Amino acid sequence: MKRFWSDLKKHNGYALYAAKAELKAEVASSYLNWIWWVLEPLCFMIIYSIVFGYIFNAREQYFSVFIFIGITAWDFFSRNLRNSVRMVKKNKAIVSKVYIPKFILVLSKMYVNGFKMLISFAIIIIMLVVYRVPITINIVLVIPLLAILWVLSFGLMCILLHFGVFIDDLSNIINLLLKFVFYMTGIFYNIETRIGKKNPMLGSLVGEWNPMAYLIISFRKVILYGETPKLILIAVWFAISCLISIYGVHLIYKNENSYVKVI
Repeated sequence: MKRFWSDLKKHNGYALYAAKAELKAEVASSYLNWIWWVLEPLCFMIIYSIVFGYIFNAREQYFSVFIFIGITAWDFFSRNLRNSVRMVKKNKAIVSKVYIPKFILVLSKMYVNGFKMLISFAIIIIMLVVYRVPITINIVLVIPLLAILWVLSFGLMCILLHFGVFIDDLSNIINLLLKFVFYMTGIFYNIETRIGKKNPMLGSLVGEWNPMAYLIISFRKVILYGETPKLILIAVWFAISCLISIYGVHLIYKNENSYVKVI
C-alpha cells in the first residue's frame, strides 16, 4: 500500500491532465459542447419516466427524481466498467513507451465519468428545488455512499483492466453482465415495494447484496425521503469495496510488466 500511495501522489497530476484533455476532446467537434453531458441523462430520465411512469403505471413519489438518481449512479458505474476492459490496449502508445502505474489510467477515466456524475447531481439538486422535496440531515450520508461507489468502481476497474489484457472477449461478457445487473438494480422501480413485499427474502437479497441496488436505494432514501439506510451495510460494503480495490491494485502491480508483451 505504501507503493500505491507514493505512485498516486506522483502520477495523480497526469491522471487529472489526461481527464481534462479527454473531456475537451469529447466536445471539441460538437455544436452543443458540454450541453450533451446534461442532455443525455435527462433524455434517458424522460424516456424511463414516460415508459414506466405512465405506460407501466409506476407510483413512486417524485418519480422523475427517483429515476434520475438511479440513472446517475448506474451510468457512472457502468461506464467505468465498460471502459476499463480495453484500457491498456487503448493506451498502448503510452504504456509501451513510458512507465506509468496502470491504475492511473483507471483514475483518469474515473475523473472523466466523475465530472459527468457531478453535473447530474447538480441537476438532481435543481429537481429537488423544483419538486419541493423536503431535505433532512440524512442527506449527509450521500458522502459515504459516494465513497463506496468510487472505491468499488476503482477496485472492479483494476481487476477488469488486468483480465482485459489477456481475454479478448471480456468486453462482450461484461456488456452482457451489466445488462442483466441493470434490470436487477431497480433503476426504474422500487425493489423494496415491487419485490420485497411479495418475497422479502428475495427483496433483501437483490436490494442489499447487489451493491449497486443497495447504493441506489440508499441514495434515494437519504435524498428523496429523509430516511436512514442500514448503516451496518454502509460499513460492510465500504470494507468489501476496499478489499476489492486492494486486490485489484495488487493484481496490477504483480502483472503489469507482462502487459506490454501481450499487447
